[in-house]
Amino acid sequence: MKKGTEEEIIEQEIKPEASDKAEELKAEEKAAEKPAEPADEAEALKEQIQKLEAEKAEMKDQFLRKAADFDNFRKRLIRDKEDAVSFANTSLLTDLIDVLDDFERAEEAAKKSKDFDTLANGVDLIEKRLMGLLEKKWGLTKYVPVNEAFDPEKHEALMMTESPDVKEPTVAEVFQNGYILHGRVIRHAKVKVSMPAKNN
Repeated sequence: MKKGTEEEIIEQEIKPEASDKAEELKAEEKAAEKPAEPADEAEALKEQIQKLEAEKAEMKDQFLRKAADFDNFRKRLIRDKEDAVSFANTSLLTDLIDVLDDFERAEEAAKKSKDFDTLANGVDLIEKRLMGLLEKKWGLTKYVPVNEAFDPEKHEALMMTESPDVKEPTVAEVFQNGYILHGRVIRHAKVKVSMPAKNN
C-alpha cells in the first residue's frame, strides 16, 4: 500500500511537469509553423503602394499612347476621305481636258479658215468623241426619246398637246436630252407629249 502511494505521489509530481513541457513544445512547434511576418508592416505596405503606383503609371502611359494612336488614325481617315472626295473625278477630268484641247484646236482652225462649215464639223466630231468616251469609259448614255411612249421615270413633260395620231401618251418633241449612268436616270429628258384625242 505504501509503495503504491509513493508511486502515486511521484506520478502526481512528475505528470504536471511533463504536461507543461509538452505544452511548451507544442507552442514552439506552432510558432515555427507560422509564416514569418515582416518586421515592419508599414514598410511592407509602402512597398506595395509603390508597386501599385508604378503599375498605374505604366497603364496610364499605355492608355495615353493608345489614345494618341487612335486620334492619329482618326485624323488620317478624315484626311484620306477628304482626298478621295477632292480627287475622285481626276480620271474623268483628265479625259475632259483632252476634249477641251480639241475645242481649242477647232477654234484656232476656224479663226484661220473663217469657214463656218469647218467649225461646225469640228464641233460635231468633238461632241461624238466626247459622248463615245463618256459612254465606253464612264457608263454615261444619252437618250433622245422622240416617238417613245411617255415614261415619267425617264421623261419630264413640259408641254402636252392632243393628237389623233397617238393611242397613248407619246413623246412628240425633246427640248433637252436625258442621261442614264450605269442604268440609272441621272437627268430626265424634258419633252413635249402628244396625248390621245378625246372623243366628243
